[in-house]
Amino acid sequence: MNYLYYGFVILVFFSIILLIEATYLWWQSKHSSQAKRLENRIRMMSAGGHGNDEAMSILKQRELSTSPLLTRLLLWVPRIQVVDRWLVQSGLDWSVGKLLTYTVLPPLVVWIAGSVIYVPLLPLLAAIVIAGMIAPFGVQRAKAKRMKQIEQQLPEVADMISRSLRAGHSFSTALGMVGDEMPEPIGSEFRTTFGEINFGVSLNDALGGLANRIPISDLRYFVIAVLIQRESGGNLAEILGNISQIIRARLALLGKVRVLSAEGRLSAVVLGALPFVVAFVISIINPGFLQILWTDPAGIKLVGAALVMMVFGMIWMRKVIHIHV
Repeated sequence: MNYLYYGFVILVFFSIILLIEATYLWWQSKHSSQAKRLENRIRMMSAGGHGNDEAMSILKQRELSTSPLLTRLLLWVPRIQVVDRWLVQSGLDWSVGKLLTYTVLPPLVVWIAGSVIYVPLLPLLAAIVIAGMIAPFGVQRAKAKRMKQIEQQLPEVADMISRSLRAGHSFSTALGMVGDEMPEPIGSEFRTTFGEINFGVSLNDALGGLANRIPISDLRYFVIAVLIQRESGGNLAEILGNISQIIRARLALLGKVRVLSAEGRLSAVVLGALPFVVAFVISIINPGFLQILWTDPAGIKLVGAALVMMVFGMIWMRKVIHIHV
């Protein structure tokens, strides 16, 4: 039996194992996520603590898309964060990439279907535009509905915080009570604000973030009143009670205005949609009847003038029926 040969094989085996282990440890120390975080912290400390805001943020950052490539492309789009904030305000669990998919994919499907099944050009273009507007319209509708719910819940929030302050609780504790006891959607917003304060964010920044997430005038008055009281002093419970009464009175007056202007708003919708609906129906019934409008130069001028006059008319009717309260 050749013991030297077997010993050499065993040594080679352990050498390979140790080489693999050393390679793994080297990779973990240089290229792992923990090593990168440690390197960023050391770099910030060596630079005197001046790191970028993203690296020093303790808050969870929203992803623009689940695809890293699409995220990098979206970051090149100007003011893309405004779109992301719009999605946050709507309350939908959508990213910017998902919104882009829902906006681009339906018009593409309609265009392919219109190419396979013959559809006149004008109805096809109208269907493509409508399909592309479904997702943004849904987001805007969800945002308006959510903002309206928050506006209706805000007086109860002010009363709850006022009662909590009179009972001896601190303001931050009162925010946590609102987040725990109030229903959605305002409960989740105050839970987020209370969590930010617990993680070390200053009260001014946390309330500023709340006002940015909820672009409602009454909530901004609430935030401004709290910030002014922190600087100048005063009875915050009484101030919030007065704000609650003002908000309730304004909402009651706004409800009366909406009832009185309902007929005008309905007339604006009907008159604005009627020409397009009639043109769509005529294009389906008799496709060649309206063809002169985009084949003859005079027809194109008439269509352009009609669209301009309709836009001015809709703007004027909106100013007439839109009353600020």
